[in-house]
Amino acid sequence: MVLSSPQGLRQRKVADDGSEDSGARFKAECGQSEKTRQAHEEVVWGQTPDGEVFRVPTTHDSHLDILNLSLLGLQLVLFYILPRPTAKVFFLFYFVFWRAAYDAGLGWVLTKQSKRKWMVREIQRLGWLDEKRNPAARNWIRAQLQGKMGKDYSFDELPLEYNTWLLFRQLVDVILLNDFLAYCMFSFACFRVPEGLSFPVHAMRWIGGVALVAFNLWVKTEAHNVVKDYGWYWGDVFFQRGALVFDGVFELAPHPMYSVGYAGYYGLSLMAGSYAVLYVSLAAHAAQFAFLVLFENPHIERMYGKRKPIALRKPISASETKKIKKVHSSRQIPSSVEDNADQLSTPAATEGESATDTETETECEGKAPATLRSYRPKQPILLESTVSQHDLHHKYFRRDVVLLHNIDLLRSSDAMLALLLVYVVLGSSLPVLSYHATLALHFAHACAWCMFHSFGLGLLLRAQSKSKYLVRHFLKHYHYPSRDHGDGAVQEAFTNWKALYNISLCMTYTSLTSLAWKSYTAPVAWFEGDALLCHTLGALLIALHGWAAMESFEVLGVFGWFYGDFFMEDFPAHLEYTGIFRYLNNPELMSGAYFLGLALISGSKLVGMLAVIRFVSHWWFLQTVEHPHMQKLYGDSLRKDAGFVKVIKNVASKNARLLESRAGRHVPEIKRVAKEVKGTFDKVFEETADVVEEFLARSKPKISEVMQETKVLLQQSRERLVITRVARDLSSFDTTKYKVSIVPSQSGDKRFHIGESIKVNWQAPARHSRRDWIGIYKVGANKSTLVTKISSSGLWVPVHHEEWDQDAPVDHINRITTLGKEPEFGIVSFEGPTLPWTIGQYEVRYHHDGKYNVLSLDGPCEVYVSKPVALDLTSIREYLTYTVPLCLDSDPDLIPLSCGGIQEPADTDPAVARDVDDFSFWSEQQAKRICYVIKQAFGVEYAPDVVVADANLTALANRILVSKQLLVL
Repeated sequence: MVLSSPQGLRQRKVADDGSEDSGARFKAECGQSEKTRQAHEEVVWGQTPDGEVFRVPTTHDSHLDILNLSLLGLQLVLFYILPRPTAKVFFLFYFVFWRAAYDAGLGWVLTKQSKRKWMVREIQRLGWLDEKRNPAARNWIRAQLQGKMGKDYSFDELPLEYNTWLLFRQLVDVILLNDFLAYCMFSFACFRVPEGLSFPVHAMRWIGGVALVAFNLWVKTEAHNVVKDYGWYWGDVFFQRGALVFDGVFELAPHPMYSVGYAGYYGLSLMAGSYAVLYVSLAAHAAQFAFLVLFENPHIERMYGKRKPIALRKPISASETKKIKKVHSSRQIPSSVEDNADQLSTPAATEGESATDTETETECEGKAPATLRSYRPKQPILLESTVSQHDLHHKYFRRDVVLLHNIDLLRSSDAMLALLLVYVVLGSSLPVLSYHATLALHFAHACAWCMFHSFGLGLLLRAQSKSKYLVRHFLKHYHYPSRDHGDGAVQEAFTNWKALYNISLCMTYTSLTSLAWKSYTAPVAWFEGDALLCHTLGALLIALHGWAAMESFEVLGVFGWFYGDFFMEDFPAHLEYTGIFRYLNNPELMSGAYFLGLALISGSKLVGMLAVIRFVSHWWFLQTVEHPHMQKLYGDSLRKDAGFVKVIKNVASKNARLLESRAGRHVPEIKRVAKEVKGTFDKVFEETADVVEEFLARSKPKISEVMQETKVLLQQSRERLVITRVARDLSSFDTTKYKVSIVPSQSGDKRFHIGESIKVNWQAPARHSRRDWIGIYKVGANKSTLVTKISSSGLWVPVHHEEWDQDAPVDHINRITTLGKEPEFGIVSFEGPTLPWTIGQYEVRYHHDGKYNVLSLDGPCEVYVSKPVALDLTSIREYLTYTVPLCLDSDPDLIPLSCGGIQEPADTDPAVARDVDDFSFWSEQQAKRICYVIKQAFGVEYAPDVVVADANLTALANRILVSKQLLVL
């Protein structure tokens, strides 16, 4: 079938499933039947990247030229004359060479051609096909190509891209044929007859081998029939001929040319009976998959992939939505349950991710009153929207752990998973240990749990007391419905804390008991020595600990047992000194009785040492974590001395008075000594506490400083150039005539809000390089003003943008401007990904000829984040309407309709229209920008997943408002 015009290029079938196979490139197929297609000569149209449409001539299989025949003949001769051991080694390395030329060489060349049209530009630069610049090369290439093409081929009429592809085909033929023959020669050189196998096994080995080779040939033949020469030789890297199709063998398996198309490797391995051939085949096949992953798939994504916005809300079905609305309109939801979290569908991820196709719900949400209470609206601001895959995804999936991906050790389930894995791995990897080594291991295990329970959980609880660390963590990383007012984050933080605390408590006592059991030896004579006494006292201490724990739990309840006052502020804050607390302020110190009792029973010094460690660590916990929090929470209502202490003090006072009456003239001396002793003990306790506090206070900023410096060093090491490219021809340029200046912002100064474009004026003499470029850097990052030694990290723009292709200059453009004598002026703009997205002072640098020589610089200019005028819903939303579009590069396809976004036809239908405040993303990087701006403006941290889940101005403003109220200290 002949198309009447080339506009459509070619009619072809498109795959139904949307999958992409690297081998199924394009199929020469018209809309007619197969018989009609074969009866008439096909006309195929191609299109170059520049838009030129041309008629693609018929291609034939390439004839082997002299070079190719010579190389192939050389292999046959060497196989015949070389001894078998030498032939094995030679053809192994020879095959490795051609396999590397295929997978690494062709992969590198094709990647550069796919990204930058490198081969076409090199042909242009060298002038091989230019009749004026290199007529000899052009005539030779023309003669070669005309001899291998059909009658419909015209060298002069076809575009450069097509002729370059024909040249590339000759290189591919040389590599592929030599790669194949080298592998065959290696397999034949390694051929042997395995010993010890019966005749049926040998027969099956040969039948299987021949079948695999035949299958390999069939797959390759069928694949070539589908993709033709155009797909076989990667023609779409040079010019375009239509859309991807999947037919024939490409429905058999994924990537059949690279997967099942290499079955012949394993067939030859079977017939050769050689493990060497098998492992070489596996390595070569793996290299081919590397070629697929590193070149083929990225090229297909660049060529045919269509960007899908993240967090794009599209209703699942308009008819279902209307039906569900009708059902829900009949339901009356009591106001007492409006805050139920599972009534709100939460925002979601990219369209096309996992979602359910069943009937879904639509929530009808009200509006908030104007008055606010402590940053929180009295009623939640609810969004009227239809249910989408985005909503459903984030309703049912919240950073779920897949293997170890998304693991969060502050989630109890994740912590238990990690703990289980550690115990399994360590338990299975331990060698057989001696008795003393086993004791040492159990001691280290028990000591680790004891320290973690007191210090690890203590520091975590202290951070929660001071900055609500755990609640902040869950607010930052997890999305919660708007109508829960942040209660979901508090509940989840407290729920996971309870589980972690209980795990740690159980493991602390279990590990200690295991140590005592390992070190225990039953006495031979119970009534000799102190064996029975130690067992009796130990049992009494353990019983005392059990009684104290039960009494404590009876008074505290689950709220106090799990330190609920560190998390929940809506519980009444009052103290009741009843039960065991009538006598002791901290009865949990009796937990040391359990440790001491086991030490007496086991008679182990290790258990005794652990009892001391337990007492000291728990004393630190009480003084550093619990007491400061109780003092902050209850203030003067916190009593100083417990009943037991008061009684002891009273008895001590009476005895002191009695002693004074009997001591006579020695009373002053006794008082002095007693005062000194008491002062010494008080001083020791105070100094110990002060030392610990001072150590923690000093180490925290130092550790933070070290971490920050390490982060900066790692960043600089990644940015710093290993070899700074500098030009050596600066003597021929007048550097004083180069000028660069930052255009003031709308406010009239050099302060730019983050996301605002930064415009830079430049001036250069007429004879300047067309490859000059301007970069933006933080002030102080480069010590030298003559040479830039830090990578721009993408924050740069070329002076002549039209003469660059992405980040590479167009090679055939003259590098130096020679016309005119007047200086040239221009303006460049830093926008989107070329902007700095962190606040700070910056400078711009004008660089020479694609190198890092600095010809002029200007600065500083400041990148800042503004603050909202007030902390109410309206102000925060207005603030977001300004900053969110900036973070989305002001792309009308992404920004909300309320900010000037593009309205799609579906948005006019009230039943399926998206909310005017909805927005979406092209990448997670844009969500990270919004997170950074929110952190700088409001002091609230969110993970990108949370912002993506909201993807709505009002919902995000609600979240910020609730977070500010929740995190007020």
